Amino acid sequence: MKKIAALFMSAVLALGITGCAAKDENSGGAEVQVDSEVADTAWKYIEDKGTLTVGITLFEPMNYYDENNELTGFETEFTKAVCEKIGLKPEFQEIDWNQKIVELQSKTIDVIWNGMTVKEEFKSQISFSTPYIRNKQVVVIKASNAGKYADLAAMTGVTIAAETGSAGQTAIETNDTLKTNEFVGCAAQKDVLMEIKAGTTEIGVIDYVMAKASIGEGTDYADLMIVESVELTPEEYAIGIRQEDVILRDKINAAIEEMVADGTLKALAEKYDLADVYAFQ
Repeated sequence: MKKIAALFMSAVLALGITGCAAKDENSGGAEVQVDSEVADTAWKYIEDKGTLTVGITLFEPMNYYDENNELTGFETEFTKAVCEKIGLKPEFQEIDWNQKIVELQSKTIDVIWNGMTVKEEFKSQISFSTPYIRNKQVVVIKASNAGKYADLAAMTGVTIAAETGSAGQTAIETNDTLKTNEFVGCAAQKDVLMEIKAGTTEIGVIDYVMAKASIGEGTDYADLMIVESVELTPEEYAIGIRQEDVILRDKINAAIEEMVADGTLKALAEKYDLADVYAFQ
């Protein structure tokens, strides 16, 4: 456990404020300098509000409504625990996922905290917290089509769906086989599953985390399955934060470090069946 804590401290220090500027190691290798006065002003904005506006979409098991119509999920509980540690009250706000960067930079929200994939193209626009989930994109089909779509080669020329602006769309566009297919953009990942179930598209690409929670026996999508033989680009989940919010980022990272050290983050991952993708094994 001491080794984990030491690794976390190194990560936090690497992301911290040095002198009068902050060096963001999450910016794809480029230094993003933030003047200490700018950083202080950015934190004062959050501190004075006393709240953290958290941009989410409904995405089981991350953020979803339970049978009592209460917002719950791994990210929901994770957010509340971190906010308690840093002295802020979380306010969850549903957003258009395709507009998440605009929402963040315009201060409609303060963080993106909903299975946010760390993507290179975002690193020049925003900062990321310490990653906490190792995820991947998977291909989902009807179980009745298992023989028809056993591998990537068989999927050539078929319409393929993913959430617009998501890691699923990126996975399609960067795959030599799938990028040639007609793309169907959906407003949310759950809509991808609806398209497949309805037969309006036969193939979809969504997060593994969502897929294993949403399809198969005992779910509304019992007739859908993951094509296990197809491996798409692995990825990591982290919290998206404005670049000037280096103080907020450091406080969040320190809180994550504490939760890893005392086992509470791992317990949350196990509660929501995410132990196999928990980043701190």
